[in-house]
Amino acid sequence: MNNHKRFHTLPVYDQRFHTNYSFTVPKRYSNLKFINGGSQGVVASADDSVDKRRVAIKKMHQPFVIPLSAKRAYREFVLLSSVKHPNVGNLFPVFIYLSNKIKTIIQTFSVFTPQDSKDTFQDVYLVMELMDHNLHEVTQHLALDHMKISFFIYQILCAVHHLHREGIIHRRMTGYVVTRYYRAPEVVLGLPYSEKVDVWSIGCIFAELINRRVLFPGRDKVDQWNKIVKVMGTPSEEYISQLIEPIANYVRAVPYFSAIPIEEIIPDSNFLQCTERADMHLTANDARRLISKMLAFDPNERYSVAEALQDPYVKRWFREDEVNGPLSSTRFNWDAAETDCSLAELNSLIFDEVKRIESTHDVFGGL
Repeated sequence: MNNHKRFHTLPVYDQRFHTNYSFTVPKRYSNLKFINGGSQGVVASADDSVDKRRVAIKKMHQPFVIPLSAKRAYREFVLLSSVKHPNVGNLFPVFIYLSNKIKTIIQTFSVFTPQDSKDTFQDVYLVMELMDHNLHEVTQHLALDHMKISFFIYQILCAVHHLHREGIIHRRMTGYVVTRYYRAPEVVLGLPYSEKVDVWSIGCIFAELINRRVLFPGRDKVDQWNKIVKVMGTPSEEYISQLIEPIANYVRAVPYFSAIPIEEIIPDSNFLQCTERADMHLTANDARRLISKMLAFDPNERYSVAEALQDPYVKRWFREDEVNGPLSSTRFNWDAAETDCSLAELNSLIFDEVKRIESTHDVFGGL
């Protein structure tokens, strides 16, 4: 069957900004409703008549116009081809959203493009699991007890641990990739970084779940640093002395702040105290201890993901098959992802990858 007859174009309307978008999707999808939009694309919910469920469809914003965005798009598809997590089994690979999703593992069901040649190639769509709540909605509308919080943090740690074992750090490519509020100090300062930047991000989310507000809501890079030091205190001279001179001078030039005690940063009143279980290490003190280890300024003093998984606040959920399950048979290839190609070459690589993924998944559901 001609693929063009298997697609239809549907409107998606953003009421906030009175903007219309058009989605060209397989005919199995209907009743599209705008969810959100950003620098990476527009997301709409849709009815899937084949699998009888509501899904999210992300239309990527012209990923082939600027070399950086094209390279980022290619990385995303290389990741899609290689990363699987034991919790997902043999379904499609997963996305990890540290900054704004309440569930740590988001299934991606399919990827497609309505164009059938490289000459006309311009749109990429991802069909994903539809989430009921984002982090802001959870913190504002749901009361989370210690059991739920500890399990949620365990889930994030599990998923990120799997990515680290695959050789992938969530913060990748540019400082813009991770939402500013969740950037580790070394990322804010533009320093070399390790996988421990992800632990800082998880610690920020952990605190946000409890306090019901963003811990470090910086307006820009400079304000982000100021927000961090006003809460966590100016880093030690031992830490500063390890920085290159221009950055060390900048850090010293910022007014000195003493660290706010963790009991004031995350007060008892922000916990559901009736859910505390000292015998299970599910108390405010246990939560604060774990957050303190995750938000250590110096990465050398910060927990690794593996260490965090052994912390008493989350260890009760530990399952060997989840934490140390088998790695993907096709490991993530950084050489492929780091390819230094022209825009036209990246366009061609992405088109080939999308079409390869299309060929291994039931995009049309028999329609």
